[in-house]
Formats: sequence, C-alpha cells, structure tokens
Amino acid sequence: MRSQLISRRDLDFLLYEWLRVEELTARPRFGEHSRQTFDGFLDLCEDMAVRHFAPHNKRNDRDEPSFDGQRVTVIPEVKAAIEAFAKADLLTAALDERFGGMQLPTTVESAGLCWFQAANAGTMAYLFLTISAANLLIAHGDEQQVERFAGPMIEGRFSGTMCLSEPQAGSSLADIVTRAEPRADGTYRIFGSKMWISGGDHELTENIVHLVLAKIPGGPPGTKGISLFLVPKHLLAEDGSLAERNDVATAGLNHKMGYRGTTNAALNFGEGAHTPGGEAGAIGYLIGEPHRGLSYMFHMMNEARLGVGLGATALGYTGYLKALDYARDRAQGRPLGSKDAAAPQVPIIAHADVKRMLLAQKSYVEGALALLLWCNRLVDLKQTADDPQDARRHGMLLEILTGVAKSWPSQWCLEANSLAMQVHGGYGYTREYDLEQHYRDNRLNPIHEGTHGIQGLDLLGRKVVQHNGANLGALAEVVGATIARAKGAGGELAEHGAALEAVWNRVLTVTASMFAAGDPVAAMANSTIYLEAFGHTVIAWIWLEQALAAHGREGDFYEGKRAATRYFYRYELPRTGPQLDLLASLDRTTLEMDENWF
Repeated sequence: MRSQLISRRDLDFLLYEWLRVEELTARPRFGEHSRQTFDGFLDLCEDMAVRHFAPHNKRNDRDEPSFDGQRVTVIPEVKAAIEAFAKADLLTAALDERFGGMQLPTTVESAGLCWFQAANAGTMAYLFLTISAANLLIAHGDEQQVERFAGPMIEGRFSGTMCLSEPQAGSSLADIVTRAEPRADGTYRIFGSKMWISGGDHELTENIVHLVLAKIPGGPPGTKGISLFLVPKHLLAEDGSLAERNDVATAGLNHKMGYRGTTNAALNFGEGAHTPGGEAGAIGYLIGEPHRGLSYMFHMMNEARLGVGLGATALGYTGYLKALDYARDRAQGRPLGSKDAAAPQVPIIAHADVKRMLLAQKSYVEGALALLLWCNRLVDLKQTADDPQDARRHGMLLEILTGVAKSWPSQWCLEANSLAMQVHGGYGYTREYDLEQHYRDNRLNPIHEGTHGIQGLDLLGRKVVQHNGANLGALAEVVGATIARAKGAGGELAEHGAALEAVWNRVLTVTASMFAAGDPVAAMANSTIYLEAFGHTVIAWIWLEQALAAHGREGDFYEGKRAATRYFYRYELPRTGPQLDLLASLDRTTLEMDENWF
C-alpha cells in the first residue's frame, strides 16, 4: 500500500536521480556511507514514523497538554515515541562520530525527518528543538557545557528549547528586557519572562535545557547587547546527576489552534518560585562571549527555519497524498458532456477542476520538498568543502535561500492543505478526517521562526545586498546554468527555460531599480510582495531542475513531474508579473494609509 505520509518514490528521485547524494560519499566525512546506508536510514524513519508517531497524532491533538499549576501532563504516547526515537540513535543522525553520531549527510537526515513531521508534528517538535539546541551548544558552547548538557540531549535524556520572545517583545528582540546579572563564580542570575516557548515545560525528559537570550547590565543597547545563556530546569551535581530545581517557573500554557501536542509555555525566570542556593534568580551559564548571543542563536534559528519549512512541506505533502487517494475512491458526478443521468458516477479525480486542485498541491509540495533538500545539500557541501571559496559560495546561496525555504512552504503548503480540504468536500472540514488538523497545524508555520513580513524585510533589506550583492549573484549564476541546460534540451524544456529567464531577469532588474530610486522606505514597504515573487521564481527554477532530471525518462512518475512543471509555469509563475509591476512602481498605498481611515 502506498504511503499517505511522504512519497518514497519522490524522495528517491530527488536524492538519487536529481541531487545525486551518493556522490557525497566521495568526501571523507561521508566516506563510510553508501546508497545502502542511506536507504536503510530512510526505511527506519518511515517504519518508526508509522509505528510510533502516526498512531497518536489525533489523540495528541484532542488531549492536549494540561497544567495544574505545578505539573504539566502530556499523553504517555508522546514519551514512548521520544524514547523510541532516541533509542534508534536518530537524535545523532548527522552528528560527528566523536559524539556517537552517524555522520549522515544533512540532506539524507532531513529527508528522513520528513516522515516524522508528516506523521505527528506535535510530537516531533520536541525532538526537532532538542536536535537544534544540541547543535548550537556543540558549535558554540564550552567543553563542559557540551559534555554536561549537549551529551544528555543527544542521548534523549534532556530536551532543549529556544527562549527568545517576551510578552512585550515578540519578534522585536532589540526590546527584550530579560537581564543576566554576573556572579563571582562565573555564573549569572537570570531575571525575566519568556513567551511562546515550545517544549517549555513537561516531564517527557529528565531535564529541559533552555537557551535564553538576555542582556547583561551595562552592555550595548539593542541587539548588540544580547547575550545567550544556558538555563537548565534542574541544576546538575558534579557527577552530572540532577540536583536542585532552578528558578524557572511555568506561568501557564498557551493553547494554540495547531501543534496542540507540543507544550507552549510562558516561563518566568528568577521570580522566586525556586531559589537555588537561597539567592534570587535562575542560574544561567554564558554561552560564548558576552553580547554575541544573537549571532549564536542564529545558528539555531537558521537551522530551525529550514526545519519549519520542512515541517510545513511535510504537512502539505501528507494532505496532498490523502486528497489524492480520496479523489481516486470518491465517486461523484459524470464526465463533462455526458447527458445520461443513468450512467455510473465517476471518481472525482476524473473532473478537470479536481485535477487542477491536485496539480496545484503536487506543484507546491514536491517543489517545496525539492527546495528544502537542495538547501540542506548546501549545508553538506559547505561543511565538507576543501576550497574556502567553494564553502563561501555555498554559504552565500544558503544565506539568500534560507528565508525563502522557510516562508514559501509555510504559505503554499498551507494552501495545499486548504485545497486538500476542498477536494474532500464536506468531509474535509470534519475531525473524523485528518485534513482539518493538518491545516490547523500548518497555519502556525507562517509565524514560526519569523513571519513572512520579517523574512521579506530580511531578504530585500539584507540578503540580496549582502556582500555587495554577491549572494544574489551566486544564485543568478546557478539559475542561469539551469536555464542554459533547458534551452539546450529544446522542446518544452526550452520554452520553460525562456519563461524563467524572462521572469528572473525581471526580478534582477526590479531589485536594482528599487534601490536605485533612493527611497528605501518605499522599497521596503512591499518587501513581503518581493518575497512572494522571489519565492515563486525560485520554485519555478527548482521545477525546471526536476524536469531536466526527468528528461528522457519514461513512465507515469516522470510524466507526473513534467505535468507539474507545466502546471507551475502556466498557472503559478505568471502570478509574479503583477507583483513585479507593483514593486517596480514603488507603490506607497500601504505607507500612505492613515490609521484613522480603517
């Protein structure tokens, strides 16, 4: 029976026929691996996602975590799934062998994690956060922090969180007020409140390691004065065992429309609920150097942005597969032009409008998955490059595409879920079917790890001009090479190549004109529109890449790839025309809207 979570056939195509991940095994870091070990990892992920994660997805949504003022309760299946995941050593899939890791390519790891995110986004969030937090500590923590905290995290005994937002300062991190007061023993005492902390409190693991942004008194103003601290729920004794409770208190749980199985807490640090050593404040340990906390946190945030994009893709993908199966089984109506009311009904997949909705979903979810795997391959190439110039180039491509890889799937794979509900008709809106939960879960992803507005400002205001435009130039080189290959192939591929070339050149021209006008405020006012147009153009390039990989190959799977490419170029890429016109005009409608006119 074909999976309703993720298409293994598509993963195999993307990994082996398009990205040719087997070639990574020629690099020393991945030299112990082969197609066999990659396939074994993917098989394991699919099996575990189906057996340990998918069965409790609906219960996880229905019986969400509760807090009685002292203790947070989560359904027992979540703990069992987390323990099974850790026992299979999946927390260390891409880590160095010195940490007990498999040293798998990140590309393969992300493909495997898709299964879990599609099966149960709520449970997977705890593990996703722990992996990212451990990676940050390994990259920027000192030897003791890595040994005492990251070690137990990758064993599955401790879990991790990221504590950025505050009640009065959501995404505006420059305005955080949590403070860290230094002590003579080298520790800090943390005072403040953090909001929207996923995985912020539970008893699924022995300990929770909070990575907390705070300001040391007397430091620079704004983001330049932010430092990063490790603040555990429980302190550790000299031998690494749990000691007394740290002064980290849960003020309450936030009840979201989706990801209900993931605790989302308001946390108070240093309010006196627990006073380790009899002194006020939660004990925290500085990570790295003072006032460089935001740069360290971006290690986790950028990893999380790719993870959010992958999660949005997985939710869109499983919704698409379920809509596809439903459309094949659900009989309703008769073919256009048929006037025989006594003729048998046909499956709804025979209707052109249903095919349109399914094609749209296919183009969104398969395009998004390809983009995420391409970005994760950049991580592998950058990490293992022998030539510093190659590493720099891969890094620049990753810089300009990370925001797109987070935001585009969050917007369009959510739309895929909406279309999947529509294919199901009235059943799509009922809790008996999965689609309404997938939609609710996915609706959080446009907000997770920076809204579309933030990503648009970052893309237009920073990433495209960074390094004197070298990021954009690196991407232009890659896109141009794809266009040249398509033109050389002739036929429909050449037509797609010409269409992409025209839009891409327009993107470059409009980008330059927006800055040349000398009105940066007007330019940035529509940066979200820029993000959408840029993202659609990037996905068009990704689809052309897939079409080239499928070129000359026969069979239904490859015909499906060609049809999805055709759909994207005829239905989706033209959306960018009016958007680029608006951007070129430096339209000031939103700037000039008076708040009293609403």
